[in-house]
Amino acid sequence: MNYKIHLDKFEGPLDLLLYLIKKNDIDIKDIPIAVITDQYLEYIEMMKMLDLDIVGDFLVMAATLMQIKSRMLLPPDPLAGPEAVDPRQELVDRLKEYEQFKMIAEGLKSKELFRQSLFGRLVDEEKLNEIKDDAKEVLFEATLFDLINALSEALKHVPEKKDYQISQEEFTIEGKIHTLLHLLIETPRISIIELFRRATSKTEMVCTFVAILELTRQKEIIIVQHRQFEDIEIVRNTANETPAAPETLDGPEPRN
Repeated sequence: MNYKIHLDKFEGPLDLLLYLIKKNDIDIKDIPIAVITDQYLEYIEMMKMLDLDIVGDFLVMAATLMQIKSRMLLPPDPLAGPEAVDPRQELVDRLKEYEQFKMIAEGLKSKELFRQSLFGRLVDEEKLNEIKDDAKEVLFEATLFDLINALSEALKHVPEKKDYQISQEEFTIEGKIHTLLHLLIETPRISIIELFRRATSKTEMVCTFVAILELTRQKEIIIVQHRQFEDIEIVRNTANETPAAPETLDGPEPRN
């Protein structure tokens, strides 16, 4: 499979660290650097396998984590005294500052969404009730790391094939994109875990994953979850759908 994905919008190295800290329910002030480094490197290996164009942005942080990890394995310097600087401190300060910026950005976004829900003039009562019903279910947009985590867990449960019969691959990214769009016509919401369970091989899983990324990049679908680290679902992005041309009773216009 040779299909390189170029993502217009993606989370960066600090986002991945914050994601792992929340996933492991870790105190940001006391990061178990060895555990986080190992998990961080696992995500990088998954990105390399998927041939994502963002891997290079994460390698510098990986080197930083490895350096901190090696420094923490060394015995404490007896000449440093009790006020020795924790090797993790600079990283912790960066993460705390970045987390504050993210919280501010999310607060501004929520205010923007709130303003969009206000109506300055009278609207159709039926339409207003429909909007209120749609707003009852709160969904959150899943991140790239949520997707990678779901794929990683699914790949761990794929049984190894006992036979070694060589057969031609029947899966293509374009074919999976067509299949996913067709499924979304029949079902408004599809579980990603269920899609991975239907796959018959690791190749098909990865093909499905890349197709989801490509549809997300094209803004054809939205990836959502009820809460972070829970099941991820894909839904059709109705804002990106092109309305069908209205039919006329008189039929097509005559050609000149």
